[in-house]
Amino acid sequence: MIENHFYTLVYIWLCFSIILFPVLLKIPAPYGRHTRKGWGPVISNRLGWIIMELPALLVFVLFFLAGMYRIAGITWIFLIVWIFHYINRSIIYPLRIRTENKKMPVLIVLFALIFNIINGFLNGYYFSTLHPVYDISWLTDPRFIIGFIAFITGMYLNISSDEKLLSLRNHSSQVYSIPSGGMFRYVSCPNFLGEIIEWAGFAMMSWSPAALAFAIWSFVNLVPRSRDHHRWYKNKFEDYPSHRKAIIPFIY
Repeated sequence: MIENHFYTLVYIWLCFSIILFPVLLKIPAPYGRHTRKGWGPVISNRLGWIIMELPALLVFVLFFLAGMYRIAGITWIFLIVWIFHYINRSIIYPLRIRTENKKMPVLIVLFALIFNIINGFLNGYYFSTLHPVYDISWLTDPRFIIGFIAFITGMYLNISSDEKLLSLRNHSSQVYSIPSGGMFRYVSCPNFLGEIIEWAGFAMMSWSPAALAFAIWSFVNLVPRSRDHHRWYKNKFEDYPSHRKAIIPFIY
């Protein structure tokens, strides 16, 4: 009975992402370079990042460790890669960004906080309570191998692209400059592309419906964000490379 309720919740969560997708395509989320008035009280951009991202780490670990059954050895791999991503995302990255005088609407922080709590719960609970048995043979399963490679590739692309943006900001007198090098040759937001690949790989390597829902949510959140960034770059810089796409090389 509990399992049925859990899967129903996952399907509802998944359907909600699909419904939200066209809304996000029309309304840019008002933070970062797209910050604008009319969204209520604001807080420090750095503090907002930490508050909204940290629950994804804490809630996942809590439910992962507090499950009903003993965690199988290979399942710990999913915990390790999750922790690695979110320590960077919720602690290291926010502390490194230059956010002087930048603010984020409290409403956006609240929405992201709720999202990360739900996402952390669904994935942590699945692995600790409802997951299939991942025995040693899972390490040689094509789904795990392909998914793990995709996860590592996406993580590298995400972190290395963020590093280029941080370096660009640190060494430029301008507030914003045109990024270059790496996958920036082809798309405006390779960091977002890396994150989409990362969580698609996580869904494949774990073969989990909760992870699949997260992968789709990543696509729903980041594709519109990439399009908004791409449009912003083109409007701000007359010499912005015309061949670049928003997030998918040569396509979109």
